[in-house]
Amino acid sequence: MPAWAEKYQRLVVTLLLGFCLAGSAGAQTSDLVSSKALRVCADPANYPMSTRDEDGYENKLAELVGAKLELPVQYTWFPMATGFVRNTLNAKRCDLIIGYAQGHELVLNTNHYFTSVYTIIVPQDSDLADVKSLADPALKGRKLGIIAGTPPSAHLARHGLIAKAKAYNLVVDRRVENPAIDMLDDLSAGEIDAAVLWGPLGGPLVKSSYPGFKVIPLISEQSPPRLFFRITMGVRLGEKVWQRNLNSLIRRNQDEINSLLVDAGVPLVTDLGTEVLEISN
Repeated sequence: MPAWAEKYQRLVVTLLLGFCLAGSAGAQTSDLVSSKALRVCADPANYPMSTRDEDGYENKLAELVGAKLELPVQYTWFPMATGFVRNTLNAKRCDLIIGYAQGHELVLNTNHYFTSVYTIIVPQDSDLADVKSLADPALKGRKLGIIAGTPPSAHLARHGLIAKAKAYNLVVDRRVENPAIDMLDDLSAGEIDAAVLWGPLGGPLVKSSYPGFKVIPLISEQSPPRLFFRITMGVRLGEKVWQRNLNSLIRRNQDEINSLLVDAGVPLVTDLGTEVLEISN
């Protein structure tokens, strides 16, 4: 056989071997996702989002996804703090995180299924009930609750509100500490004048347990950092087929997802965070 033919033959074999290995690797990646159950990674004590009793709205979203896929839902529980993704999704103990901010590098994001925004929460009979922005002069001299390190902190500092603010911990084990509930309890007790909370936390908590409060989405802030975020489902890096399947499911069932979120009390806004979406159940 001529030398050029031998080289050509070796090249073909090498390419075929490469294709086979690539196909095998793809199959192995796909095989990580269970075909017998929807395996969900979740915090066991993150009410109103997820709980071990499965009464959070993310639990209901998981049930919706499982029903559409005709799969039972199984949970791997782990506190949503440092190490959550490493010890759940990346440890291959589960295949899906129901709620994850768009653009996070630790997971592969699906298309976003809702956009929400930070809110300011005040008593309905308060003289702050008409506040629309953290720049409102009515907030001067008031004591606001804020989760330390969250985007609204920069706005409070810009408007001279941070000195009197009461800070609550950001990264906690919610089995022993719940900063959002602590903040709303302090608002009830009059220890703070208003609470600044992520809408998907504050809205459902107010709807379920604090009927005397008003939730005001902060859609009028003009300066950075932005206060609205798009929320996706998170899957393991590289699992594009699983991601595409979920994207299709979200698209086909968006109305049902919206209804579930609105029923829970989650404030929904447009993709650019400029308007509140009015969605009837």
